[in-house]
Amino acid sequence: MKYRIDHDYHIHSFLSSCSRDPAQNPARILQYAEENGYRDVCLTDHGWDASVPGADEGYARQSLEHIRSILPLPQSAHVRFHFGCETDMNKQFVIGMSLQGIASLDFLIVPTTHLHLTGFTIDAEDDAIERRAALYVRRFEVLLETNFPRNKVGIAHLTCGHIAPGGRSLRVIDTVPDEVFRGLFEKTTQKGYGVELNMPAVYDTDADLASALRPYRIAKKCGCKFYMGSDAHHPDKFIGMPERFRALAELLDLRESDKFRPFG
Repeated sequence: MKYRIDHDYHIHSFLSSCSRDPAQNPARILQYAEENGYRDVCLTDHGWDASVPGADEGYARQSLEHIRSILPLPQSAHVRFHFGCETDMNKQFVIGMSLQGIASLDFLIVPTTHLHLTGFTIDAEDDAIERRAALYVRRFEVLLETNFPRNKVGIAHLTCGHIAPGGRSLRVIDTVPDEVFRGLFEKTTQKGYGVELNMPAVYDTDADLASALRPYRIAKKCGCKFYMGSDAHHPDKFIGMPERFRALAELLDLRESDKFRPFG
């Protein structure tokens, strides 16, 4: 059976400092899910467990207590609305979530690709493509070294533009050999972590599309499971998102057996 587009597990609300949009509220998110026939959505505001040292000033303001202030989430007869969090990893490779913290969540997503936060996730002198590629791989490895629960962790936007400014992100991806990706994704499968899909389905050239798809194609061969995440911070980001999800599922020839299922 083909992969059904029935969820979105990466959505922010006005509580995320990079949103602050009052229109991006739980009622609007639930409406988006109902309009598109989703079975599950997950709220994943940026957050950092206050019991874990290493937050920058922005994350220190976005504690788990802060993001929990939005609870309870509205539910409907057709949609299950889950409470999660997108945490981060600083330049010392500290992940902002404890085992106690993740136990209080339905789902946790961790971006290994937030290399745009100079001073927090990367140093200014680490700007070269080769250095960014090394950090990309090491951050991925560190996440895979955690003992977070199976089926409760998603690895966010592995090919996003945050990897390198100036449109250089795909160059960083191209620098990582296939065999390195295979090692990472084999371990991802063993850990039971999900791989997020939210990249554009259309690129300027076929070569760019091939570069962006390469990690996910390797991940599929390694047995990884995939979920869809819009990373929406404002309601206008919801427009056309189900069509993008369907296009990505088609490009990767995903089946229902390839779906990551954190909520059963």
